[in-house]
Amino acid sequence: MADPKGFMHTPRQEWPRRPVEQRVRDWDEVYVPGALLPIISKQADRCMDCGIPFCHQACPLGNLIPEWNDLVSREDWRAASDRLHATNNFPEFTGRLCPAPCEAGCVLAINQPAVTIKNVECAIADRAWEEGFTPPCPPERLSGKTVAVVGSGPTGLAAAQQLTRAGHTVAVYEKDDRIGGLMRYGIPEFKMEKRHLERRIEQMRAEGTKFRTSTTVGRDVAADELRTRYDAVVIATGATAWRELPVPGRALNGIHQAMEYLPLSNRVCEGDLEVSPLSAAGKHVVIVGGGDTGADCLGTAVREGAASVSQLDIYALPGTERDEDAEPWPTYPKIYRLSAAHEEARDLRTAPAADADARLFAASTLHFIGDERGSVRSLHLVEVDERRAPVPDTGRTLPADLVLLALGFSGPDQEDGLIEQLGLALQPRGTISRDEGFATNVPGVFAAGDAARGQSLIVWAIAEGRAVAAAVDHYLTGSSQLPAPIVPSDRPMVV
Repeated sequence: MADPKGFMHTPRQEWPRRPVEQRVRDWDEVYVPGALLPIISKQADRCMDCGIPFCHQACPLGNLIPEWNDLVSREDWRAASDRLHATNNFPEFTGRLCPAPCEAGCVLAINQPAVTIKNVECAIADRAWEEGFTPPCPPERLSGKTVAVVGSGPTGLAAAQQLTRAGHTVAVYEKDDRIGGLMRYGIPEFKMEKRHLERRIEQMRAEGTKFRTSTTVGRDVAADELRTRYDAVVIATGATAWRELPVPGRALNGIHQAMEYLPLSNRVCEGDLEVSPLSAAGKHVVIVGGGDTGADCLGTAVREGAASVSQLDIYALPGTERDEDAEPWPTYPKIYRLSAAHEEARDLRTAPAADADARLFAASTLHFIGDERGSVRSLHLVEVDERRAPVPDTGRTLPADLVLLALGFSGPDQEDGLIEQLGLALQPRGTISRDEGFATNVPGVFAAGDAARGQSLIVWAIAEGRAVAAAVDHYLTGSSQLPAPIVPSDRPMVV
């Protein structure tokens, strides 16, 4: 603990964002380049080095937060990088994309603003790359065992890197033309520039991990062939079966799923397309769904030049302070948060009729209205109460040339035939069934990440990847020294 009184005299200061008017004109990350390092040592000083650091329990990776906070406060970046990477394969991803449940569990957050744990993490990761603290770590010798990992999201990549470093020969199969899963085509460039992803992929290649892109297991490669060719198979395909909105008018043109819309804008940034076929330019856009995916659509539509953008959230407008009775510390509270995309929408007034920023809260879609050509032109909604029952006389209509459904995901996509070909047992909600050792009902086949857990956070995805790697290593060799931060039955801290 470098400064025992740091939390008493240093206020919380976050990584500043670029001015709204500037950042909405490009696809670069929203933060001011280089503005984090000058402030982060003092922010790390705010860590109290608690006797019982609840930030550990709040993070499924078990990140050694007080340790690397202390090292950063002393500006020992190499040691901080070592402690950070001891529990997290990809801290530059989580430092940008995770909603930071660790900060909700910070002891300081009981009565003060929490330590900026997420910013400290990101600063360490970026400094580590700049200083060369993250060289490839190929294994000293090979085990002779082979593993196929299906899916290259954070779970698949974490599992592959851990197993490769343990000496196994690992091949990652990805149905898209580039590695990264939702981090590649679901996360907009302004949230995480893809250079961070490319850097880790090159590190993994140098360590010996093989990548097979544009290969759909179940179609391009039979699942049985994969089982025959490899000693173990890890299914980490994610939860990509999107939820639908079965209301009148859903079949109209111009109504799309968020994950039909976001990949196209990412392909524009990759240089594959000059203009997205679903561009929001000049259109009145309504996003149905109040989560992070909806916010990603919001920021994307603003950058594409939408005439207006509104976002519907079925939940009531939350307060700005934690409800200690309903959601006591250290649980992750439902409070009003202003993401970069919402800040942009608020300042640019993309939805003048919204309750806050671009969002209409406690709003439920009743039906869509189209024109004579079968294209959507408006959306009719109604306010709902806490039971989601319509409130009388609250109906209203919003102009809508483009409607984006961001309602979450129910489980893995089964259309590719992988689950059927392997004969994998499923849970009632559609996720892959597994035991406490991540093993499915098929010998040698393991399941991890959102495909088995259900839709979750990136920290849980990486934790699943690390844990399933330990399980596979034990299956192949009879023992394992790899860390297993969680088991399948573990859940976030809730009331």
